[in-house]
Amino acid sequence: MINVAVCGSNGKMGKTVVNMVNDTDNLNLTATIDINNAQYKSIEDADKNSEIGVLVDFTNPDSVYKNAVECLNRGIRPVIGTTGLSDEQIENLKTLSNEKNIGCFIAPNFSTGAVLMMEFAKKASKYFDNAEIIELHHNQKKDAPSGTAIKTAKMMSEEKASFTCGNCAEKELINGSRGGSSYSDIHIHSVRMPGYMASQEVLFGSNGQILSIRHDSVNRECYMGGVKLAIEYIASHNEFVWGLENIL
Repeated sequence: MINVAVCGSNGKMGKTVVNMVNDTDNLNLTATIDINNAQYKSIEDADKNSEIGVLVDFTNPDSVYKNAVECLNRGIRPVIGTTGLSDEQIENLKTLSNEKNIGCFIAPNFSTGAVLMMEFAKKASKYFDNAEIIELHHNQKKDAPSGTAIKTAKMMSEEKASFTCGNCAEKELINGSRGGSSYSDIHIHSVRMPGYMASQEVLFGSNGQILSIRHDSVNRECYMGGVKLAIEYIASHNEFVWGLENIL
């Protein structure tokens, strides 16, 4: 039995994780943590009063890094679904995880379909010299671009140094109209609008053809299989993992 705490338990994702843990035979919900209407208001209080093996974090970009550091320093294995961590923060958590010899799992997306979309985009990058990413989320998402888009661009950049081959010199008449330029000059466009949950499209182009790789999430339950896999994996592994694709 794995003792699990959920941080951000009153958020939409947090509530979905709580339900999944309660419905899973080998997982035991020992603490819910949230600043409002939960068993505990802080990781410190939860750690003092309950047994925690793995803590799942779906909070917000402003608190996720601090939460992860506190978990590792307390011997708690974090599974982090909150996006917004910088490259430097991810490297710091990797270093701390290795120093403490305790598992830490970070995934920008826990949907198996989204992971496959990223893997397919990386493979397509070998064959196309031009690519851009459009990510679309609900208008309550605080960070832009999404962690999934950032991870996708980074994976693609491992295959090619630039994805703007042959582009003419550009002048933006409205600042930001070409999106943000990320790894290997991949432009990322972020849409925030009611009606969307989470979607991403990776566009590849060459003379005479366009390849579109798209994934759409229509409910939060689609992430729970990946969250469960991450909990079970990190509960018995003392390593740092960035990305669900590493354990599939």
